Parts: sequence; C-alpha cells; structure tokens
Amino acid sequence: MSLKDSHQILLYEYVPDILERRGEHRDAHLRHLQEAKASGELVAAGAFGDPPSGALLILRDDADAEGFVNGDPYFSAGLVRSWRAERWAVAVR
Repeated sequence: MSLKDSHQILLYEYVPDILERRGEHRDAHLRHLQEAKASGELVAAGAFGDPPSGALLILRDDADAEGFVNGDPYFSAGLVRSWRAERWAVAVR
C-alpha cells in the first residue's frame, strides 16, 4: 500500500461545555487547521455530534499527530479531553 492509500485519523473528545468555552480560542484553532491544510499535513477536519462531542481530523500518513495536537489552541486551552491517532487504510475513494 502506498502512502497515498493511507492516512491517520485523529479523534478528539471535547469537554462537555465546548460551545460555551471555545469562543476566545476558535479563530486560533481554525487558523491552526488552515495552516496544516495549506502545508499538506491535514486532509480534512470537522466536529461531530449536536452539540459537538468531538472532532475527526484526517492527517497525512507521515504527519506528526502529537505535534499537531500540541500546537492546537483547543488542546492547550483544555477543550480537548482526550485524543488518539490511528492509521487508516483507505479501501475505497
């Protein structure tokens, strides 16, 4: 399998009151995502749940997931309760 056929899935679990607490950090968080997308490190990202309970981010297979998380303002502000990265073998595009 080539690198183009695999990625990393990064899963965030948000704090329960994410909507109330994210305001002052949201612009910096979105900037972090846009910069990672522009560099090719991030493929796609988005929150899930209503209200959001977490986020799914797809990173390039060789991306530094821990470095990405540590650079995310949501993480440094304590809005991400936990995270994990898993290799994702893409079977169908």
